[in-house]
Amino acid sequence: MEVEYGYIGLFVVSFLAATVIPFSSDTLLVGMIMAKFDPFFCIVVASAGNWLGGLSSYGIGYLGKYDWIEKYLRIKKEKLEKTQHKIAGKELWISLFTWLPGVGDVIAVLLGLLKVNFLNVSIGMLIGKATRYVVWALITINFVTLI
Repeated sequence: MEVEYGYIGLFVVSFLAATVIPFSSDTLLVGMIMAKFDPFFCIVVASAGNWLGGLSSYGIGYLGKYDWIEKYLRIKKEKLEKTQHKIAGKELWISLFTWLPGVGDVIAVLLGLLKVNFLNVSIGMLIGKATRYVVWALITINFVTLI
């Protein structure tokens, strides 16, 4: 039964880590792998949670209105539209960087605010976030075998 809570906990922490709530899902992933949880399943669960959390940040941005940005942040609608045109076609590559601590959440919200292509953002975000967990898992597995 504790295994189920471990994976559920990893999913929840990974989801929250992809929002503006500061959590370290990497630490939990490493700890679970060192505690002999299945590394592949840990990667899948953490990636899914972090990806869905990132998509929720995109969704929050998508709900934003240009009028609010212009009013509260004093960024003109024309500048936002110009940025949107610059990003168009590159959203997959930009969304790869949503895994970055701190700025990744901002990138996801901005991509949503600019209402860029959801499918490209989803694919790029999933690749970036999954790659991060694969790297952490490989580092952990190689470290554990050295001990």
